[in-house]
Amino acid sequence: MKAAACATLGLLAMGFLMPGRAAEKQPLVPSITVVGSGKSSARPDMAQIQVGVVTEAPLAAKALKDNNDAMNRLFSTLEARGIARKDLQTSNFSVVPQYKRGPHGEQLPEVVGYRVSNQVAVKVRKLDSLGQVLDEVVQQGANQVQGVSFSVAEPTPLLDEARRKAMADARRKAELYAKEAGVTVGRVLLIQEATPHVPGPLVTGLGRAEAGVPIAEGEQEFGASVTVTYAIGTPPSAPKGGQGPGGR
Repeated sequence: MKAAACATLGLLAMGFLMPGRAAEKQPLVPSITVVGSGKSSARPDMAQIQVGVVTEAPLAAKALKDNNDAMNRLFSTLEARGIARKDLQTSNFSVVPQYKRGPHGEQLPEVVGYRVSNQVAVKVRKLDSLGQVLDEVVQQGANQVQGVSFSVAEPTPLLDEARRKAMADARRKAELYAKEAGVTVGRVLLIQEATPHVPGPLVTGLGRAEAGVPIAEGEQEFGASVTVTYAIGTPPSAPKGGQGPGGR
């Protein structure tokens, strides 16, 4: 029994180490492989701003109350501007003790007050109202405006346009190579897409928002890259009779 089992295991091992003809490499199919690229661009249709309120007071409760009052006014202003609650998200909240400083600026172990910071990310879907929104939130007590970033709310159509251009570019290159090689482009054998280029939010730094300050959103560019393998078709037919260009 043991001998038979050992023989069986030996045969299995040989099968793994010595693959049969079915595992042999198939002959390479004549083909052309090219990389096509395409781009599309559009003006952003959405902005996101980071605004917040920082308050300080000797007591934490006082600093927190002042901050809450200012944030409630801020939320009311944004809602009056038509910004939905789903487009408001708290991004940072902190209560930090403030320590007494010595004559040389060193921190002493004595709490003299508290600082409360509350920041919220706001999506503005109507860009023509962005300047006014910035002005109003500052008037209502927002003393932190970190910046504004622009983006495209729905990038899929722009990516698809870039993909179509990438495929057209791949076909153009394949036909150019085939023509120079004296062959034709056959059917598509393989398509591989690289990770599309989706631009991140275009961030513009802001100090303190002022009334009437112009906002320039610019454009954002999307890109696609695709690797396509085409079969090589038969060369163009030779003239009838097998005569070359100089034949009679």
